[in-house]
Amino acid sequence: MRIVLAAVLCLLSALPAAAGEAEVRSAQSAIDGQLKAFLANDGPAAYGYAAPNIKRIFPTVEAFMGMVTNGYPPVRRPKTYSFGKVEEMSPTSIIQQVLILGPDGKEYEAVYTLELQADGTHKITGCSLRASNALST
Repeated sequence: MRIVLAAVLCLLSALPAAAGEAEVRSAQSAIDGQLKAFLANDGPAAYGYAAPNIKRIFPTVEAFMGMVTNGYPPVRRPKTYSFGKVEEMSPTSIIQQVLILGPDGKEYEAVYTLELQADGTHKITGCSLRASNALST
């Protein structure tokens, strides 16, 4: 009986980690999808990954794409990118570091914030960008 109880407790303790991993994968999928849409010049698809707070500030695809093109060139046209550190701030909020090699050949760190939406998808609520010579993961 003790062995069964121990096994059940082990399985139950693993569930939150699995849920957290699923949340992280969902958030990373949103970022990856948006970056691929930028590279494909698919503004409507890229805009689709933006959370409602971003869409209120940039109410059209054109305004959103203009902001990204002018303010975030490494995000708009990354040569390469990879996921770095991630932190689940709450069951519905994730912060994800993305390491980017920009079109200028320089390294950048983009820090994305994402929120889980009512439809079960993660949408991007913000992105901060900084240049870096030595990025750590």
